[in-house]
Amino acid sequence: MCPALFTHLARIGCALVLLTGAKAGAQALRIIIPPIETSARGHAQFFPQALELALRKTESSHGAFAIDYYPRHVSVQRSVEELRAGKAINLIWTASNPAREEQLLPVRISLLRELNNYRVLLIREQDQAVFDQVRTADDLRKLRAGMGAQWVDSDIMRSNGYQVTTSLHYNALFEMLVLKRFDYFPRGLYEVWNEESIHREAGLRIEKSLMLYYPAPFYFFVNRKDKALAQRIELGLKIAQDDGSYERLMRSFPGIKRGLEEQKKGGRRLFVLDGPASQYAASKPDEGAQSPERAALARGLRWAPLKP
Repeated sequence: MCPALFTHLARIGCALVLLTGAKAGAQALRIIIPPIETSARGHAQFFPQALELALRKTESSHGAFAIDYYPRHVSVQRSVEELRAGKAINLIWTASNPAREEQLLPVRISLLRELNNYRVLLIREQDQAVFDQVRTADDLRKLRAGMGAQWVDSDIMRSNGYQVTTSLHYNALFEMLVLKRFDYFPRGLYEVWNEESIHREAGLRIEKSLMLYYPAPFYFFVNRKDKALAQRIELGLKIAQDDGSYERLMRSFPGIKRGLEEQKKGGRRLFVLDGPASQYAASKPDEGAQSPERAALARGLRWAPLKP
């Protein structure tokens, strides 16, 4: 038998077959996932490990599995198309929206709880004084955000009247910020700490006083025909949540742990953005389905919220 757990999925092409509880010689479930961008490895490795945890929790009842990385980096839209068409990639993790949920089958458990709903800004260090003067959403709308061209976030920001410059390539956005192609890069509370440490020498810092809120639940997605896989992952995630192992995994990632602490810390000026009404409905029954007002203001957080 192979070991019951693999804890690192950092190398492209790395795979593990778990055979505990499965019949000898039985074919393992094979899952192909997108590779992780260099700047995201410190936080995004959480998602393959959460997937592995869910599958391991259901190993005795559902059998062995293997996880492989797709050998090439692809855009978000390309990975969605691969998954929708039933090609090589058969599972992704991404923020949800109604269109994506029509094309793909979500495992409707928010992988990051609400950490992806709260955004702090990555900026050039010398520009902190500019952001110190931001008091209203209209002040922030005078500045330009940078985001991925195919991200759900870009549509949400634009629909709320914010200026957005986009790139197809995640890693390029950091260089674009350094080169002053835009003024700030909104980042989720779980990811920004690692990104700042990677790009600190380039002069990028976490802005000190502002925060955005908009609903952006993060799910695993599979092909719409792959209901058995979705059900297995959902069951495994619920088991892991109930026995505490999911919480332990989250807190084993320094960026996620820091994000949970920052979420409760308070003291930032909070701008609540609207999302499409259908997006809240599409997210049910996940916790992310709450309205921004309720989620941001009624969860015991000590923010100083200001509506746009």
